[in-house]
Amino acid sequence: MRVFIAIVFFLTFTQITQAQWLTRPRVQNNQNFDKNPISWGYYLGFNSFDYNFDYIAEQEDIQVTRSIGFNVGLIGNLRLSEYVDLRTEPGLSFTRRDLTYAPAAGFDSEDDLIREVPATYIYLPLLLKFNTKRLNNVRPFVTVGVSTTVNLSSNEKNPDDNFAGQFRTTTNPFFYEVGFGIDLYLPFFKFTPSIRGVFATSDELVRDNIANSPWTGNISKLSSRGVFLNFTFQ
Repeated sequence: MRVFIAIVFFLTFTQITQAQWLTRPRVQNNQNFDKNPISWGYYLGFNSFDYNFDYIAEQEDIQVTRSIGFNVGLIGNLRLSEYVDLRTEPGLSFTRRDLTYAPAAGFDSEDDLIREVPATYIYLPLLLKFNTKRLNNVRPFVTVGVSTTVNLSSNEKNPDDNFAGQFRTTTNPFFYEVGFGIDLYLPFFKFTPSIRGVFATSDELVRDNIANSPWTGNISKLSSRGVFLNFTFQ
């Protein structure tokens, strides 16, 4: 429902802006850019990842401290029609989350309450890009799609668990995505700022070797959620 409301708001905003200054005639840059069947580019950006926890029994929430991460990657865009593109954006994303547990039985020291969870994702998305009509040198759009990642820092196969100080996650989580952005047609290239939400569909937790572990024993599902702010150059 939140995604639907955001899309409706975005399309309403587009119609308002279309009726105002964007519709005044201007010199159009790169008029034939979107007519190419295939186009390429690259992107740089930032990310912020969180975790969503589902618990078996009620407990005090595990607190997640997020950090600002970095994205870099390439773009391949296939034009399906005047208003729809198929796009892939393979890249690398670097991020880190710190988990803080509430004091409870099973924790021997304050160090046991904190776990650092770095992640280095090889990011592999497949997206549909729905474009509005071009308004002079501006063209808003919405994206939806799915993605998978290879987390090089997951430690899924590491035999050490939290009793040795190692919090483990799965290597290949799956995500669905929704976002929006604006294509800006400049004299020599197309520049695109965009924002996107990514939401894991799979359980990413690798549980400790002891079933009643205070770190993982009461967690039924652990899934990532994050925000990407990317700047694309084509």
